[in-house]
Amino acid sequence: MEKLTSFFKASWEEITQHVTWPPFSELQSNTTLVLVGSLIFAFVVGFMDFVFENALNLFYQTF
Repeated sequence: MEKLTSFFKASWEEITQHVTWPPFSELQSNTTLVLVGSLIFAFVVGFMDFVFENALNLFYQTF
């Protein structure tokens, strides 16, 4: 049990005293960037799915 307590104390010290946290404005801008990038990626993948689905349906209907 002493090892576990020591681990949590060391972890808390590391988080509170040694980690440099970015400012809130930087977090907001990075979050916005990730959100926009994810939406663009989802749109591209959805468009590719739509194109391939219609192309395969057209291909299958010809036979």
